[in-house]
Amino acid sequence: MSNQTFDSHSQSDTRSHFSTLRTLGKYLWVDGRQDLKIRVVIAVILLVMAEVASVYTPYILKYIVDDMTGDVNPVIVMPVGLIVAFGVARVLTQAFAELRDAVFAKVGQNAIRQVALNTFQHLHRLSLRFHLDRQTGGLSRVIERGTKGIEFLLRFMLFNIAPTLLKILFICGILLVQYGWLMSVITLVTLVSYIVFTLMVTEWRLQYRRTMNEKDSEANTKAIDSLLNFETVKYFGNEGHEARRFDKALASYETAAVKSNTTLAYLNIGQGVIISIGLIAVLILSARGVVAGDYTVGDFVAIHAFMMLLIQPLNFLGFVYREIKQSLVDMEKMFELLTVSREIDDAPGAKPLAEGGGEVEFHHVDFGYEDNRQILRDVSFTVPSGKTTAIVGPSGAGKSTISRILFRFYDVDKGDVTIDGQKIKDVTQDSLRAAIGIVPQDTVLFNDTIRYNIAYGRPGASDAEIEEAARLASIDKLIEKLPDGYKTMVGERGLKLSGGEKQRVAIARAILKQPRILLFDEATSALDSHTEKEIQASLAEVSKNRTTLVIAHRLSTVVEVDEIIVLENGSIQERGRHQDLLAMDGKYAAMWKRQQEAASYQEKLEQVLD
Repeated sequence: MSNQTFDSHSQSDTRSHFSTLRTLGKYLWVDGRQDLKIRVVIAVILLVMAEVASVYTPYILKYIVDDMTGDVNPVIVMPVGLIVAFGVARVLTQAFAELRDAVFAKVGQNAIRQVALNTFQHLHRLSLRFHLDRQTGGLSRVIERGTKGIEFLLRFMLFNIAPTLLKILFICGILLVQYGWLMSVITLVTLVSYIVFTLMVTEWRLQYRRTMNEKDSEANTKAIDSLLNFETVKYFGNEGHEARRFDKALASYETAAVKSNTTLAYLNIGQGVIISIGLIAVLILSARGVVAGDYTVGDFVAIHAFMMLLIQPLNFLGFVYREIKQSLVDMEKMFELLTVSREIDDAPGAKPLAEGGGEVEFHHVDFGYEDNRQILRDVSFTVPSGKTTAIVGPSGAGKSTISRILFRFYDVDKGDVTIDGQKIKDVTQDSLRAAIGIVPQDTVLFNDTIRYNIAYGRPGASDAEIEEAARLASIDKLIEKLPDGYKTMVGERGLKLSGGEKQRVAIARAILKQPRILLFDEATSALDSHTEKEIQASLAEVSKNRTTLVIAHRLSTVVEVDEIIVLENGSIQERGRHQDLLAMDGKYAAMWKRQQEAASYQEKLEQVLD
């Protein structure tokens, strides 16, 4: 790597770090929070007072030593007052520092809370495309390390770096005034050499820390992905394969960690050499002053005490600087998430969706997830208020894409989608999604109670409303038989419930939401025929007098709907009622015939097995 490249990279990192600190500063000096601003000011005052008390202790020590080594017999007269003053100064140093931490604690914790909350809220506002492209395990690690980085930065940069810099300023000034420019220059050169060496070596080591973080995220992502798919791993007996994948990521982390620890030893040795050379030079100079009669023994002790005041935090400064650099990198990654723009955003001046019967219309809609992959082509249909329309077709026809567009997870490339005559792009997303209830094909439940998962449709609903929704979804009898009833935990992603039970919870959740539009996205395709008929009865009950859009693969589930739309290759091929489409003897009739033959074969097979 050339020097030019390194300098450019270093300047870029510096600008990035300053930008990160400016962003963090907004959370520390918060507009409209006078209580937090007062705390910041008081903490700064206490910081200065702590350092003044700290720097004054070597002076007191000097006077004590001079008194003890003077003409007065120390056995007869002891400098009791100075000794007490020395102890008080040390107590005040600690007291001011502790009070500073206590006063600033609320400011720091509030900043951590607000950053984490804003990041969490922003991630929920980002598009579905963003979350499909990112891996949850790696994303959670970025947020976790970022919040920990803020906590570390506040604790050490404000209360270690800042006090140390203030102490350097005070002590170099004292040495210059009291003991001459040479003593001050030697001290300053030692400190500058230490800082420059630490900066250069730490920049060099940072590449290994970055690699460690990347491999840590990779290993964590693989572990979470494998555990979430526990059943699939078991089905195929791939425990060994998963262990090898995980171990490969851990091995890369191990290599980077070894290099990081090795280079840390080089850094610590170099820092020790620089500090020792500076300390030796200062002590030799002060000892010569004592011999020459320019300084007292107390001066020698004071100079040594001043150097110890600098060396003690400076030894720690190497670690703190490395960790602050890492914290800045971690925070930068998290703040980058906040800069990701929302692909789908509310239009300026967007208003809530107005009340209405829930009529849905797709008007000449074109859509593609990518420029070279068009999914829907000139799709137009209307679901009148209170009516039911089904969309059927082969896999990949674009059926589920319609549900994602209706929820406005994506915006269409051409055409318009309206609800009660209002373009969904012109209304707020919150009001749009509040108007639509969905029962998806793959119901994912939270690892909480059945009550919580049903109530998720409308948080804050009463127990009576939750139980009524369960009754309408025909799951109340099952819940009553469970030992813990509505308090039964459903497990990770609802794995403790069967497919049919999860679907009934999803139906109850949709009922509780009380939407004007219901969307069933292949809600029974993964169920057996008996469970499917039971679920279908529940769906028919809850969809009465509601605008309902059914996305289905099994045609037997949509024979009673008001209109059936046959979608293939993203285009509408046929439309009409069940009997009308059979009479047309087209694509729908062919699909119906194939499914009927498959169902007949399944019935015969079951009879043979019985």
